[in-house]
Amino acid sequence: MSAGPSGAAAVETLVALRHARDFVDRHYAEPLELADIAAAAGYSRYHLVRAFKAAYGETPGRYLQRRRVERAQELLRVADLNVTEICHLVGFTSLGSFSRLFSELVGVSPSRFQRDALASGPRLIPGCYVLMWGRPSPTGAPNTAIAEKPAAARPT
Repeated sequence: MSAGPSGAAAVETLVALRHARDFVDRHYAEPLELADIAAAAGYSRYHLVRAFKAAYGETPGRYLQRRRVERAQELLRVADLNVTEICHLVGFTSLGSFSRLFSELVGVSPSRFQRDALASGPRLIPGCYVLMWGRPSPTGAPNTAIAEKPAAARPT
């Protein structure tokens, strides 16, 4: 009867699992494989699944799906994009899979969720802004037009 790691080993396990979870949070919109998530934790795929489920109550794959649906909910509330655009923006490749999972986790279809949100919320952010600023930049630099004024333009 093993209760799992204890002491320093337990802390190391939680740190590794946090790396995996942070990796998913940063890259949820990209195509992710279990091997990618396991590599972020420094674990094998099978060990990651067991440890992740023990620590967080769900598998890394289920966490990724839930994270994508949570982001989709936010976009459906605030962005002037259709359900298909949001589906692809959050990392799903199939509208059918997205709609089924969204309905399962949220209790209503994505289009119904969006209609309800539009009926009770403020004006939407134009979709072009969401698409332009919604993804991380490939260089890792912040998504800003200008980081700061050039030195010559600063008042002295």
